Amino acid sequence: MLAVLSTYFPVLVFAVIAFGIAGAMLGASLFAAQQKPYAEKLSAYECGFDAFDDARRRFDVRFYLVAILFIIFDLEVAFLFPWAVSLASIGAFGFLSMMGFLAVLTVGFVYEWRKGALDWE
Repeated sequence: MLAVLSTYFPVLVFAVIAFGIAGAMLGASLFAAQQKPYAEKLSAYECGFDAFDDARRRFDVRFYLVAILFIIFDLEVAFLFPWAVSLASIGAFGFLSMMGFLAVLTVGFVYEWRKGALDWE
């Protein structure tokens, strides 16, 4: 039991150091920064414009579309990094599989572009 716990000791040391540094940074910012809040600074700001109406009103669908497109292309990049690192070991099949994945995403992107989903007018 003690041998198993001793293998996690570096993780515990890392967590203590990380929380210590985070606490020191927060404490230093509270101590050194000028704390002068005012109404405009404390007001809500969302989606590129000031809050001026009820939060339950309808938003334009383009906000959601941009968010979905960001998630899609962010995931694409998340898949590209491990693929690039392991490209030497996965061979031609791995390369062709990724090219198929990128082709599907490219077709979707071109479709969105032609439909005008990326125009902000």
